[in-house]
This record gives sequence, C-alpha cells and structure tokens, in this order.
Amino acid sequence: MSDILSLQKSVLSYLNTNGGLRKLVHDCQSFDDHQHNEAVYRFCINVNPSDVVELDPELGDCILHDPERAASLFQSVCFAAIKTLSLVDKIDTECQVHVLLKLTHLPPFPEYTLDLASFPRMRRSMRPVVMEGLVIATTRVTKYTRGARFLCSNDRCPFSKGFHTIRVHVPGATESVMVRKDFICNACTSPLKEDVKFRVLGDKQLVELIHGDALNALRSHQQNSLRYQSVTLFLRDELCNVMSIGQHYRVIGIPAHVHRVPNITWSVEASSIQPWELEYPHEINVKLKELLHATRDSPWRFSAVITQSFGLDVVPPGLFNTLKLCLLLSMVHTEATEKNTIFNLDLLVTTDDKLILDRLMAYALNFTRRGVRHPASGKLFASLSQDEHGVGTANIHAGSVLLASGGVCMLGDLSGFKKDKLDAIQSALDSRTVSIFMPGKKYGEDVDEQLSFPVLCSFWALTDSTRAPRRSNREFDIALGAAELGSIPPQLADSFGLVVRCVDHTGNQAALAQSVHTLQQAIQPGEHLYPSSLDIGSEDYEELVAYAQNLQVDLSASAQMIIHGYYMASRAVRSQSHSSKMSAASIKLLISLAEAHCKLSLRRQILEEDAVIAVLLCENSVTLKHGTAVLVIPPDAVFPGELADADSLLRRDRALEQLHQDILRFILAYAPQADVYVTEE
Repeated sequence: MSDILSLQKSVLSYLNTNGGLRKLVHDCQSFDDHQHNEAVYRFCINVNPSDVVELDPELGDCILHDPERAASLFQSVCFAAIKTLSLVDKIDTECQVHVLLKLTHLPPFPEYTLDLASFPRMRRSMRPVVMEGLVIATTRVTKYTRGARFLCSNDRCPFSKGFHTIRVHVPGATESVMVRKDFICNACTSPLKEDVKFRVLGDKQLVELIHGDALNALRSHQQNSLRYQSVTLFLRDELCNVMSIGQHYRVIGIPAHVHRVPNITWSVEASSIQPWELEYPHEINVKLKELLHATRDSPWRFSAVITQSFGLDVVPPGLFNTLKLCLLLSMVHTEATEKNTIFNLDLLVTTDDKLILDRLMAYALNFTRRGVRHPASGKLFASLSQDEHGVGTANIHAGSVLLASGGVCMLGDLSGFKKDKLDAIQSALDSRTVSIFMPGKKYGEDVDEQLSFPVLCSFWALTDSTRAPRRSNREFDIALGAAELGSIPPQLADSFGLVVRCVDHTGNQAALAQSVHTLQQAIQPGEHLYPSSLDIGSEDYEELVAYAQNLQVDLSASAQMIIHGYYMASRAVRSQSHSSKMSAASIKLLISLAEAHCKLSLRRQILEEDAVIAVLLCENSVTLKHGTAVLVIPPDAVFPGELADADSLLRRDRALEQLHQDILRFILAYAPQADVYVTEE
C-alpha cells in the first residue's frame, strides 16, 4: 500500500507541474451540466515518459511497460481531485473516471520502436511502441461502445443500483467483449443486465499502415523477393480522420490481440499521431558546389550541364535534353501537403519512340521522393472492399495516384487506356481531386455517398505521335500543331500543364546513337561510357533533387513582368487569331516552371532568365496543342544545339539571349503596359 501511495503522490506531482490538473479542471467544466449524464467520463492526459522518469523512475517504468496499471494510478488521483475540488457532482465512484494516457514521446531505443519492415508480430509484449509508415487504406468512421453501466438483477444486492459495475474499452476489446449478457455480479453472482440509457458511444476508424519502402516495388515492373506486411491501426474518438491516405505518419500506440472467434488478429491501438516528413539535406556535396562555382557566369549553365549528364544510363548525352530538363523540373516542384498552393508540373510526352522514353521516364522516377509507376492491372485512384475486421463498413484502398502523393505517378502510354479512364484522368487533372462512389446498402450506411480525395502528385504520360487522327474541324499548324498529339482527346492534352515533343529531326542519327549506346552497355556493363562528361552519379542527383525541392524562392519583379507580359500578350494574340484562349492555368504553369528552374539552378530568387526558360517551354507546349501564333520559336529552343564543351554552352547562352530579346519585343508589341500588371490576376 505504501508503494501505491508513493506512486500516486508522484502522479499528483507530475500533473501539477505539467499543467495536467488545470486541464482536468477545464475538462470537468464541460461535464458539469444537465446534458451530460453518462456512466463514464473520459479524460485524456498527455504524458511524456522521459519527464516522468526524471521525477519518479518507478512510475516512468510503469508507464512504459505496464500502461494499464499506470492508467489506474492516474485514475485514482484524478478521481480524488474531482471529489476533493467538487468538480463534477455526478461522478460517484472511481470506475466512472476513464483516464487515457496519451504518450507524446518514447525513449529513442530499439525496444520501443516497431519496424514495420521486420516486426515480429506475435512476439511483441503489449507495451507502447512508436512506428513510422504510409497509410494505404482506411475505413469510414463508425461507432463503438466506449463505456457501459451494468446493474445486478438481484434487487437486494447493493450493486443493483448506483455506478459500481462499469465496463470501459481497453486495447484489443471488441464490441462482443464490451457488451454481453453473461456477466456475473461480483457480490452475489447474479446475472448482470446493462442499463442501456447510460451506454456511451465513441467514434472508431481503422487504418492500414505499411513501411514506406514498400512503394519501391511500385517504381518499376521489376519484382524482388521482399514482401511487406501492413499493420492495422485502431483510431478512437479525437484521432479519427487525422490520417489521410497516401501520407506518412509517426504513430505511438499499444499493440493488442483482437479476439474474434475463431480468429485472433494483431493490431495497434493508436495513442498519438504526428505527420512524418523525410529529412532533406541542408547542403549539396563538394562536387555539385564546384560545378555551381564553375558555371556562375551564366544563370542558364548549371541546369544545362545537370540536364546533359542526366540519364546517361538510358540514353547517350545530347539526346532528349528538353525532356530531361522537364523531368527534373517536375521532380523538384512537387509537394505533398494539402494546404500548399503549388501547381504541380504534369508532363505529357508525344513521341515516335515510346520504348526509349518509357525507360527514361522510369529511370527518372527513381529520383523522386515518391514515385509510382501505374500497373495496367492496378487501380488508378481508389477502390472499395468489405472491411475484414467486423466493422461492417467500407475499406478504402489507395490506388496509384493516392499512393504517389508528394511525388510522381507515371501513367505510361495512354494509347492503351479506355475512354472512361482517360476521362477520369482529365477530371483529376482539372479538379486536382478524385472521387469514388460508395453504395450505402452494400457497406452498412444509410445513404449513398461520394468520397473525394485531393490529388497531390504530378502525372507523367506518353502518347504515340504516329497514331494521330485527322481533325478537320479545327485549324492547326500541321508541322507543330495538335496533329502531333496522337490518339488522345485534345481536351486531355489541354489538361496536362506541359506537353513535350520528342521526335528525331536528324533522320536516323539519333536512332544510331541510341543503338550504339545500348550495345556498349551490353558489352561493357557498369563502366563509364562517356569519360568526357562530368562524373555525376545517381547519389548526386538524389541529393540535388531533394535539396532543390526544399528551397524557398522569391519571385523578382523583372521575372514577374516577363511572365505576366507574355501571358497577357499571348492571350490577346490567341483570342484574336485562334478559337482557343490562354487559360488561367497557363500563368500558374509559367510561375511553376520559373520557380522550378530557379530551384534546379540552386538559387533563392527567380530571375528574368528563369522566366525566359518558362516562356520557351510553355510556348512550345501551347504550340503543340493549339498551333503557332505570332511568337514563333524553334521546337528545341531551350537546347538549340549540342552541349559538348564550354564553347557550345556559350553558343547556347547567346541563342537564349536572342530569344529573350524576341520575347521582350513580343511583350512590348502586344502588351505594352505589362510592367504595370504586377498584381496576381
């Protein structure tokens, strides 16, 4: 008894120092009214075990290894405080006080960490653990019995009245454990009956959590021998709807065995949840710093050299540089949070060589923070199934798009997609949300419901330019117009922010270079085939993309003038000479391209030169979709020639500067007051 009193004194001291008593008083104020007349009153107490260990090591050990006993100690202290201070008159017995300990942290030791890649399932003791993972499925919020009052059926028994027999939910308890008809009175062994009007209900949600590395299997079609097992989390009350599909979280919870005759399942009762983000590098390595210093004379050279050396495992240098630049820009300009206003760079590539470009895009997918290659047999957005844990509601499984949140979803060749799926892709691109219909009768709901989820990824797709249908009802420049977009609907092409054409303009030279490159790789696997190029490896690109993605950049006034001036001039020109107009999304695309090029160049302010690259890429994209206009630029304006040495980089700078002047003259001619329009439209 002396040990229990000592622990209770430590509990009281801890509640007094960390503000727990003040929170208890505040929570009791919401219960002390006529509307609240319940069997059990729930109190959540935030506990940091490290602080408790400093105060009382024995109490801290109890919290970490016997949470049920620790909760009973806090329950006794809270009940004594409520009665002493007369906080809630309707609480008569200690069992009416239900205390939940919300652990804010756990000691950073392996025994308190549950690795979802190799956790031992049934061998774990039932004590608090911390885990990190990705949400791949979730259920709708349903009800569960949080607490119930039972009375003895023997009228002469003292337990036939009052609040002496209260059952509250514990980790692993099912509804059949909480409320049954075969309970026996501890005083007289007579049957107990529930007082239904005092039953307390709460909200419950189930979430499937899996190790983040499991998504590596979705980056390519290659299969490995690793298999990842998801774990089921039970979210209760205030934790419901805290976790979103496709997001990473760090969870503290208590493992429990859920008994559902004849099966026993293993799950975790969540105690606290925090969003979890990957750590970004705070600086680049020496090799990239030296390259940045060597190219400091031009704001265009660093990104050009990085692009030239990218993807040499797939294509020879100098081939598809515009596409490689767009892939890098898309990677550094993708974020995962719902609150941001970022405009993800969706990329549609039209080509007559789908095999090589598919390999190049799959190669680039490995450098994204999260990349998912959509399999032909998989679900693109989301799917429904019957819950397997007896909840009786729908289990919502994430498709490729939701799993790619914060990264890139590679759709591949769109020519194999049916019309309904193409329409769904167009809707997701336009609204940045996906919806799924849930029939109420099938999944235990009263009414049908339309569920919506935000789209937080960029899309990469291919289309075959050799399969272009004839379009006689619109006027296009046949050499550069929408006839090059293949068999996909023109509305879908408009929904993609950026369209890039990759066609061999040099006859068979590109095909010959690609063939030589492939043969050399087969004969000399693993060797550096291009000793003259910079030795920038895969790890360098991973570090560069991660570092650039986290840069915070500002838009300069000169860059803003270029972007708004080009947008207004193009809108004026195309609205007069074409049936199509520059959409409002075009200005978001321009800002995103300029911001992405600034990040890729490792700068913190968007310069006028970044806006020039954005205008050139955007104008080429608009030309492919709607034909040429007054501002005529070459198809490969960003990379007009080879980048073999310093002289070729200088020639590129001069060509870009000439295009810069052409853009300024175009703005001056068709939007002479562009410098005034600096406010966001």
